[in-house]
Amino acid sequence: MAAVSAVENGLARTPQMGWNNWNTFACDVSEPLLLETSRIMIDTGLRDLGYNYVVLDDCWSEKRGADGYLAVDESKFPNGMKSVADSLYDDNFLFGMYSSAGEYTCARYPGSLDHEEQDAESFAPWRVDYLKYDNCYHMGRMGTPLISFNRYNEMAKALKETGRSILYSLCSWEEDFVHTWGGSIANSWRVSGDIYDSFARPDELCGCGDATNPHCIAPGTHCSVLAILNKVAPYIDRGMPGAWNDLDMLEVGLGGMSDEEYKAHFAMWAALRSPMLLGNDLRAMSAKTLSIVNNPAIIAISQDPCGRPVHLRHRETHVWSGPLANGDQVVIFLNAANNDVDMEASLEEIFVSEGVGGTAPQVAQEWNIHDLWAHRMRDKDSKAILDASDARAACKHLQQTQLNDVRLFGAKVGTVLPHGKINVHVGRHAAKVLRPRSSAGTQSRKSLLKQEL
Repeated sequence: MAAVSAVENGLARTPQMGWNNWNTFACDVSEPLLLETSRIMIDTGLRDLGYNYVVLDDCWSEKRGADGYLAVDESKFPNGMKSVADSLYDDNFLFGMYSSAGEYTCARYPGSLDHEEQDAESFAPWRVDYLKYDNCYHMGRMGTPLISFNRYNEMAKALKETGRSILYSLCSWEEDFVHTWGGSIANSWRVSGDIYDSFARPDELCGCGDATNPHCIAPGTHCSVLAILNKVAPYIDRGMPGAWNDLDMLEVGLGGMSDEEYKAHFAMWAALRSPMLLGNDLRAMSAKTLSIVNNPAIIAISQDPCGRPVHLRHRETHVWSGPLANGDQVVIFLNAANNDVDMEASLEEIFVSEGVGGTAPQVAQEWNIHDLWAHRMRDKDSKAILDASDARAACKHLQQTQLNDVRLFGAKVGTVLPHGKINVHVGRHAAKVLRPRSSAGTQSRKSLLKQEL
């Protein structure tokens, strides 16, 4: 594989995980909200499953002072930002903040355009570990990849000058082909307009809708899960360890989709190696929501060190597949239709990236098929965690996950013979998430995996 360029700050070797307030709370943010949410992340076991960033979005500042530095809104954060970060650090979290590469943020608070060095000089002593950097009010400094690159690179250089390792996340809406240059300066970059809590609803606010055109990447809002998947499909291979396509924050638990749709949404974000930032109100989280976002078999796909996302094999029926570090494969059958469908994919199609025309050595192997939702936590067990007064109710779940138990691989549901096919029945707006494992064993699987990264 040809050499690729990626930002080298040592961060986000697997996609970042955590929680961001925007999808639920927007500007209704405060120190108590962040700290209460972090406590729930501990008590439900989410922190120990990898959700370790607590990211404060827009609306935290008040103004830019006479000295040119940003002033924190003391009515929301009376103890200052470093106090918030210190409290999070004490509980083994990392702290994220927000600004925009514009004169204003999207909520019309002071932005960082032309103040990059000053703002980075504030973020570092506040112990900020993560910067979400938006695209609002850029004052026309866009229109070509070079113009946008230069604008975002100013903050990249300023963060580097502080000497602090800060994960840099571009929220540039795929404007000016950010997938072609984002990885050279940032750890992740947005690939579409803002997500909307809908699986497939068409909306003109999401911009152009020709899913077959890789240049159809106009920004916007109200982008459904399916719209985002269609937008990212042509250039998903731009993601790699340390630099990821960002499909936007998770909508799981916000109420606009069915349980099956949320399962599909969560699994696709994991398999496409998007950052996994929860966006729901954890204080009101349901048992069903918890049992989606704490599924270790799906999280293991997201955090697999191979770092290669699944690729779309069948556009009409949405079959996605990609390799894992131990030689296993992940295969997702996503049904975007309004009715149940029977779907299939041959080993030749699943392993086409390893060799066209059935030449991939994996095609001649026998594969055990594992269902990654089979061991989803039961509602009564997830409810017991939510109802518990401390974290002890989650301990068994976490200990088994940390011991690499079989639930990381789901349940075996069948076997596919050499040169065979996987056949599944998939409900409306649902996904079958499978992990084929070679019957020949781990060493054989690893020997078949191309070392491309």
